[in-house]
Amino acid sequence: MRPVHLLRVALPLAVLLSLSGCLDSGGGGSDDDTRTGSLNANGVSGLSYTTASRTGETDARGHFEYYPGETVSFSVGDLELASGVPAKEFVTPLEFFAATRSKLDTPSTDDEGLRTHTLTEQAVLSDNALINLTRLMLALNWEENLQDNAGLEYRERVISQINAALPNLTAPIDFTVSEEAFAHTGSATEPAASPANQLLAAICFYPEDDELCEEPPTQAEIDALPPRPEDDEDVEPGVQYQEDLQNKRDRILEAARTLDDFDREAAEDYLTRELNAITTVYGNRYYLDDATATYPASATEIQSVEVRKVDGDTELAQIEAISTRTQDVVVHSFDWQSASVEYFVTGNPGGEAEIVISFRPDDTYRWLRKTLRVTIR
Repeated sequence: MRPVHLLRVALPLAVLLSLSGCLDSGGGGSDDDTRTGSLNANGVSGLSYTTASRTGETDARGHFEYYPGETVSFSVGDLELASGVPAKEFVTPLEFFAATRSKLDTPSTDDEGLRTHTLTEQAVLSDNALINLTRLMLALNWEENLQDNAGLEYRERVISQINAALPNLTAPIDFTVSEEAFAHTGSATEPAASPANQLLAAICFYPEDDELCEEPPTQAEIDALPPRPEDDEDVEPGVQYQEDLQNKRDRILEAARTLDDFDREAAEDYLTRELNAITTVYGNRYYLDDATATYPASATEIQSVEVRKVDGDTELAQIEAISTRTQDVVVHSFDWQSASVEYFVTGNPGGEAEIVISFRPDDTYRWLRKTLRVTIR
């Protein structure tokens, strides 16, 4: 089977709007302060989760419940994927490992000189353990080809096979080994497949009574049958020939999954898709009180624009801004407490500039962007 490359980083507008509607819960919960979090943007269903106060299974949207300040652990059946992850509104596999989680709090600086989380996220995607884990998560999904707006789904049929296979692996699954060792399928010098591939070999992703879930015929069983006659007129009805059993063996073996079918590129595409979708949800919660502004060249007094939150108070942790044309518009100051940016015009009539505002809400490491277009008449 060939590597799965059906994921696209850019989501269609309709999908983004759908995600915004489904996910924009603001991490809200019940009257007893229980919160609802989501694993990834499109969800990972069928995972067992545990917090200090809750145990359960993630639903179709990847939802889990928690109290503020708790950590959460995730497993697919008896296979633990992560433990001690800070529970919050959105959790991604980038936060499953302490080493990658800590890096997310340090933003990068882009070509415009503004801080951004996206470059940091992309750098984190090079982490070996993260890629190994994500490749296995994709491989255990019920559908082999993951569509753009679909989440991962771990069905009970797969989970029961995982639990049955785990005790028989030659070693525990270790996400920290090299990618080559993690995805090893066997060789003349090292005939045993990696534990992750041993696990996949023990799972049939079809109904239990499907032919593809049977043990493949052995070469001895194939050789014991007569070869198919060259002349079709000599083929006897109801007789099974070597070619028939060989074809069955090939179908069964072709249906089996290995990590080679889910390579690093597929893992990075999937993670990037989920990260971008979460950022879009956050971005849709905020707007500027003015999208455009026009002033005469003589109006050199200080103006201001504010970041506002839809249906809520704007609580920012940081803010910064630049002007794309300082000869026309100059940023005077910015303040995270008031969520505002002050600026003034300096150019001649016909001049214009954009004020690019980058800010971080207090409940996420993500930096969001909004732009004010200023023209001079």
